[in-house]
Amino acid sequence: MDKYTDLIHQTFDFPTAEFQVENNELFFNGIPLMDIIRQYGTPLKLTYLPKISSQIQKAKRLFNEGMQKLDYQGTYTYCYCTKASHFSFVMEEALKNDIHIETSSGYDIQIIRALYKKGKIDKNTYIVCNGFKRERYRQWISELINEGFVNCMPILDHLGEIEYYKEHVNEKTKVGIRLASDEEPKFEFYTSRLGVRYNDVIDLYEKQIKPDPKFELKMLHYFINTGIKDTSYYWSELSRFVHKYAEVKKVCPELDTIDIGGGFPIKTSIQADYDYQYMTEEILRTIKRICNEEGVPEPNIFTEFGIFTVGESAATIYSILDEKLQNDKELWYMIDGSFITNLPDAWALNQRWPLLAVNHWDKEYRKIQIGGMTCDSQDYYNSEMHSFQVFLPKIPKNDPLYIGFFHTGAYQEQLSGYGGIKHCLIPSPQHILIDRDENGELISWQFAPEQSSESMMRILGYEV
Repeated sequence: MDKYTDLIHQTFDFPTAEFQVENNELFFNGIPLMDIIRQYGTPLKLTYLPKISSQIQKAKRLFNEGMQKLDYQGTYTYCYCTKASHFSFVMEEALKNDIHIETSSGYDIQIIRALYKKGKIDKNTYIVCNGFKRERYRQWISELINEGFVNCMPILDHLGEIEYYKEHVNEKTKVGIRLASDEEPKFEFYTSRLGVRYNDVIDLYEKQIKPDPKFELKMLHYFINTGIKDTSYYWSELSRFVHKYAEVKKVCPELDTIDIGGGFPIKTSIQADYDYQYMTEEILRTIKRICNEEGVPEPNIFTEFGIFTVGESAATIYSILDEKLQNDKELWYMIDGSFITNLPDAWALNQRWPLLAVNHWDKEYRKIQIGGMTCDSQDYYNSEMHSFQVFLPKIPKNDPLYIGFFHTGAYQEQLSGYGGIKHCLIPSPQHILIDRDENGELISWQFAPEQSSESMMRILGYEV
């Protein structure tokens, strides 16, 4: 009999630092998942808070060690992109690690105020304000600056944006400019809709920033949608950006910082296949080389990591409700949730995550399709990153099978509209938080129960 445990051990170098199996039950970062399921039931989303801090410390260590090795003269600053996950427990865990914040919309500023009120940040924290800004966002940025948030930095996304700050900001203000990067060659558009054209940057500085003593251009920013990857496209865009930085630096002495947007990736399979140290050192080496060629000092570096910060901290756990053989070869496992409503990137972007059975590792495995509960034909999952198939254990009678999708901590609640109306009124699953106490023992608590019918009825305008 070919057991599920044999399949996993033959396919991967298993166990890993993250995944272990004891008595045919899966552990995730030392968490006995079956114990969590027995206590809380399914479906559930869990977030392991210590993973957020360990990811931040990993990136800081990589950049600081790389800078020391290459004698890089600038400094490194870690920013968390709130858009990856706005939850208070994510923000507060991340801020334990002496980091700064990148925002993308007006309501982010209210999160900044809440964090300041709780003492989680101070007025020296960098608030890097990105995005195409409607008036409310610009207004709240201006208010923060006027209240003494000295490192609240609007990143100009188009040529006319600074006019609002000239009218409403009363304090000396640091600003940045986002450069419009070219998109990946296979993308539908050639140049990003966001940011200022490369050819307009110096003109924007010379005509609108330099003449006004209230403003100081401190940062150039660019963003790569595909993240930091070892591709000719990435290195080409980074090189073009650094050359532009050197060109602007020669006419703007106060410019001293770049923000290399687009973060490190996370593992989408059980096995790691990304060389973080190599990529970090190569980024630093590229920037240093170009600046030396251009005869300008090496800039300070900001990164804004969202997915990397929070993605690997979370898992989404389901029960298999039943199995259905729909023809001679297509066997379906039906979950007590939905991919469209709970993990929308699986549906919209064909995103793959590490997928493992939580129990029954000693059972025979079979090829299956996984079906969600909505009536939509697209609500399914039938391939993994390392394979065009999915294999899971056979389900014993009267003994449920549980499965976990891992590294689901970024964007899924934001994209699915957490707490709102979902396709076929499938509720948001309960959310469990897991931490360790001062003795290193696991502690867990329920952040939110499964979404209720009453909350949906209120949103839909029915009397409850």
